[in-house]
Amino acid sequence: MIVRCQWPNHSVSFLTHTHAMKLQAACELPHTRRKYIPKFIPLILALTFVFTILPLYFPFSHNKFNSLTSLNVGSYQHLSPPKPNNPLPRHEKVHSWRRSHGHGGGGVAQELSTSPPPNLDTPANKTQVRKPEEGEIKSPGSDLIIAGGINSKSEEITSKRQRAGDSDIEVNMIRSNTSEGSKKCDLFTGEWVPNAEGPYYTNTTCDAIQEHQNCMKFGRPDTGFLKWRWKPDECELPIFDPYKFLELVRGKSLAFVGDSVARNHIQSLICLLSRVVRPVDVSKPTDENRLYEYTDYDFNISIISSPYLIRTQKTDPNDFTRPFNLFLDEFDETWTSKIPSFDYIIISAGHWFFRPTYFYLNRTLAGCLYCPEPNVTHLASSFSARWAFQTAFRAINAAVNFNGVTFLRTFAPSHFEGGPWDKGGDCVRTRPFKRNETALEDYSLEMYSIQLEELRTAQEAGRRTGRKFRLFDATKPMLLRADGHPSKYGHWPVANRIIPNDCVHWCLPGPIDAWNDFLQELLKREVGSKSKSFT
Repeated sequence: MIVRCQWPNHSVSFLTHTHAMKLQAACELPHTRRKYIPKFIPLILALTFVFTILPLYFPFSHNKFNSLTSLNVGSYQHLSPPKPNNPLPRHEKVHSWRRSHGHGGGGVAQELSTSPPPNLDTPANKTQVRKPEEGEIKSPGSDLIIAGGINSKSEEITSKRQRAGDSDIEVNMIRSNTSEGSKKCDLFTGEWVPNAEGPYYTNTTCDAIQEHQNCMKFGRPDTGFLKWRWKPDECELPIFDPYKFLELVRGKSLAFVGDSVARNHIQSLICLLSRVVRPVDVSKPTDENRLYEYTDYDFNISIISSPYLIRTQKTDPNDFTRPFNLFLDEFDETWTSKIPSFDYIIISAGHWFFRPTYFYLNRTLAGCLYCPEPNVTHLASSFSARWAFQTAFRAINAAVNFNGVTFLRTFAPSHFEGGPWDKGGDCVRTRPFKRNETALEDYSLEMYSIQLEELRTAQEAGRRTGRKFRLFDATKPMLLRADGHPSKYGHWPVANRIIPNDCVHWCLPGPIDAWNDFLQELLKREVGSKSKSFT
């Protein structure tokens, strides 16, 4: 090694390493002598920049870090993400979602003629069990964690409710029947608590249960899922009382409009009322929609199948599993023509919007979801869902001589775990989640948000038309009830055949019976508002 030291008047060379080191030290002036810097100092400075300075200018980085470091609790298996809202790649076949569908022979595939197999309705939920982290978003008016980074959306919904006043927007507030007297409470924010008295009917005492929701008949081994009731945080929710309910609805007409989950609800109501009286089915044998009368109380209930709430058309008249044409701006007169005859209407829809469909506006093809045509605009499921609720509410606001009340029963999430419905997804839990153990995400969150937003728009229009719109929030309570689905207990096993598990509908008896606890209280509120007092 040769080292040169340049002095003003001479240059010297040394050949040994020791002499070179000495000369190098001698050549450095005092004020330019190098200082030793530990190697870990630059690392500390870099980390300080990443976690303090960078988030000030890029806030998303902090949220991303939180999501990456969130804790999972319990022995929970992460789920596969749902199928994207974006269209399928054009080289894929549009009906690949049908590949596990079994036809005929019973099981979950046995629906009414216009209903799809229950677990074809929706992609798998991307639900995670975890502890809430700092900065996570909560759903409007509750402690339910909503993940997915939509803080502005949550704040927007909450502020909309506050701006609109408490009569129409704060529709989930009821007066308690407890010693709290006139205090209002949020009916839909709470927990599931043990209830040793349940259930209040069985599959042997009620004949209104459809086969694929008759979990006890088909051998579900556990019964613990029947021993829970919903407890709001700030008041008590009375258990459904058939005598009181029948007095509330004496002389009234109640309609359920929606998909097969709406039919699931009406069957629960019929079973609960069967402890007192059974209805007379006055429907035509060939009519898929049903009308039941309780003649002693001059009360009737209807179930009207309208899974999209708007006018639809089958692309194949003989195959309801094929894509539908949705006329997004046109009423479904199957139910809209009957609006004036109802006192109460419960609107619900959701799962069908994730199926392959073609969208029409003004009778012109505007786009599609999961269609193979390259020249058609590929749109998200949220596009058709928002249009459908707008059109349905517009029909109610436009109805002549309707003086009743419309309830929006919000989306009840499915609970496929371990994979999507067609790849072995199942729902095998035996007890409810606590609200800090799960989160509303992805498709369920988007559907829920759309429904709340369109409900508020309908309420604002209703102030001008004299129509009443109320919230029946099933989303927050039912998110916690992954234990309440039929799974494989909606049919007997079939040799050499795989039938998808049903994690969309609800066992009867089961958690969905609590929907009638809610309904009883909501109707009590309406009756009380007319008499200026609450019972």
